[in-house]
Amino acid sequence: MSFETISLLLSWFELGLLFGILFRLAGAFDLIASTQRELRRTIHHLGERHAAELAINNSPRGSGDPVASRALQFRAEAEIS
Repeated sequence: MSFETISLLLSWFELGLLFGILFRLAGAFDLIASTQRELRRTIHHLGERHAAELAINNSPRGSGDPVASRALQFRAEAEIS
């Protein structure tokens, strides 16, 4: 084999290796992006839940759901103890 042939084969090998690395990196970035989306969705969901809990805690004691009232009463008793 001549030098030019070996050089050409090595160049193609290097190019294939670079494409392989890029595809692996693309998979890693996709995983990072999906994880970030899931974290944002979870944080948003927790924020909605927290806002709902604040709304329940700020509601008058006599109004609303009796189950929520009992839960608030239990929570208040636990805080006093």
